[in-house]
Amino acid sequence: MASTNPASGRFDIPREGFAPASTMLRETAPEEAGLDPAPITAAAQRLTGWTRRNAVEGHPLFAGAVGMLVHDGKIVTTHSTGSAVRYADGSGTELPSEQQVPVRPDTIFDLASVTKLFTSIAVLQLVERDQVELDAPVARYLPEFGVNGKATITVRQLLTHTSGLEPFLPLWRDWPDKPSRIRAVMRVRPQSPPGSGYTYSDLNLITLGVLVERLTGSSLDAVIAERITGPLGMTDTGFNPPANKVRRIAATEFQTEPARGMLRGEVHDENAWSLGGVAGHAGIFSTASDLAVLGQALLNGGAYAGKRILDEQSVRLMLTNHNDRFPENAHGLGFELDQIWYMGGLTSPRTAGHTGYTGTSLVIDPLSRSIAILLTNRVHPKRSWGSINPARQAWATGLARALAVRPARGPRAWFSAIGDGETATLTTPALTVSDRYAHARFETFVDSEPTDPLVVEASTDEGRTWHTLELQVRGRGSPDKTVNSLSGTGHRSWWSARVMVPGGQKVTLRWRFTTDSSDTGRGVYIDGIRIVDTERVLLDAERYPETIITDGFALSSG
Repeated sequence: MASTNPASGRFDIPREGFAPASTMLRETAPEEAGLDPAPITAAAQRLTGWTRRNAVEGHPLFAGAVGMLVHDGKIVTTHSTGSAVRYADGSGTELPSEQQVPVRPDTIFDLASVTKLFTSIAVLQLVERDQVELDAPVARYLPEFGVNGKATITVRQLLTHTSGLEPFLPLWRDWPDKPSRIRAVMRVRPQSPPGSGYTYSDLNLITLGVLVERLTGSSLDAVIAERITGPLGMTDTGFNPPANKVRRIAATEFQTEPARGMLRGEVHDENAWSLGGVAGHAGIFSTASDLAVLGQALLNGGAYAGKRILDEQSVRLMLTNHNDRFPENAHGLGFELDQIWYMGGLTSPRTAGHTGYTGTSLVIDPLSRSIAILLTNRVHPKRSWGSINPARQAWATGLARALAVRPARGPRAWFSAIGDGETATLTTPALTVSDRYAHARFETFVDSEPTDPLVVEASTDEGRTWHTLELQVRGRGSPDKTVNSLSGTGHRSWWSARVMVPGGQKVTLRWRFTTDSSDTGRGVYIDGIRIVDTERVLLDAERYPETIITDGFALSSG
């Protein structure tokens, strides 16, 4: 498969900069976009499998889904599966088949917290207009917010979830009306000192929604329609969808507290509902195709179809990590960054996105100019049926594995894309090493989380026991010191590795890639294995790959 960046000569080196602002989405086959269709097809099949009843749990992971994958402005797949409406009640009683509603490519989903991205863009638009300063205290714009220890909280801290505010207040339950609910958010006391840590909080974005309304003089839904969705032509995206679109909307939960029944076309989030369906943290409904337009506009540097919603510098600012002090919680302005738990094999320090509680996710990878969108109604009919993170990962990873990685040497390289909790190995025959020393050289392309390591091991007792060898590695993004294992995401580069081999005995080497119970990335490639002692070449796997015993690895041409 050809490299997605032919100028690299070997693999898809990340390309800096935005796509041309004139880039428009169009549908095409994966092959025409330079992608391997097999991983995409496999990911689509997995999505369909998750809509079927599980024999162990007695229910599917989610009722229905639309998944869309975009690469370089090309929509390479849109996969719709399952049901938009399947259940009659919260116990999981299925409707008669003729009353069930299948998911279609244009099915509209409740985005839940993906709404936060729209609010964040609206805030950045105010920054561009010099109406807001990121490091100004929020109380400058909302004086009533600056009470109970919040006087120093900045706009940036709300956008990056470092304000110290608690995650949630049951506004719908404990306050009687919208004005009192907004006052409760304005008066809340921080749980921790502002700037001292990361705590994901709906209150941050509810506050920013109020800020947008205060400074524009318009309601948040009107601002987003006028400044974001309208210019981009996102005609199926907005708060409180009209009645004539309900037939296209996926149902969510059968709620008993509050007693709202089966929800369809009404926001799932109780607090957003109690605020009239319009809030900075939740409430927007949309389709996969509309979200693709938003994603492509950001990849284009803030513009789409001749309409600009943000300057390029603002987009860069949104997609830059502002949480260096909290490395596990990388965050741009509104956007999450570098989160393998749902970004899968597309993960990198520059990969941006967000998830929604109803079962939605948007992943934008500027390095490969790719977008992965997964919209499900996983809370239909109840929220306790489980997490869809495995599906989010699998969908993004399907696109990642479709991107070409050309072998470092020759026509083929070994590749392993094992799942969670598995091990793959490449093992040499027993080699007689001279009295002095030997060394092994190889090339590797690693895309895995730190707890999914690639190690090189040696055995001098015919494989009964193994010990780990130290590695010296060079290449873009490689470790800068001797290490015992290799892992990492986002560098997307072949590394050259060297390892010393024990001398004066028979030695067997093996390359072992082991994954833990969750969060598998793109996988591991190994190429050009060559073992040499002071006298001769002991093994040249590039010329004679049949000498290597494989378990969980397969030869791939990229």
